[in-house]
Amino acid sequence: MQSDRWISLREVCEYLGVKRHTVMRLIGERQMPASRVGKLWRFKIADIDQWVRSEGAADEREVSP
Repeated sequence: MQSDRWISLREVCEYLGVKRHTVMRLIGERQMPASRVGKLWRFKIADIDQWVRSEGAADEREVSP
C-alpha cells in the first residue's frame, strides 16, 4: 500500500485487524486520525501508521507494567 493513499472504513479495519465497532469507538473518542467525506469515513495510511507507531493504538488493558 502507498502511504499517501486514502482508504475506507472497511479497509482500515482489515489493515489493522480490528472490527468496525472498534474503529468507530476510537473515532468517536477522537483517538484515531480520520476524515469525514460526506457520510463516509476515510483514513490516510501514513496517518494510521504514525498513530500506531506513537502507541496511539495501545489499549491500557493490553499494556503490561
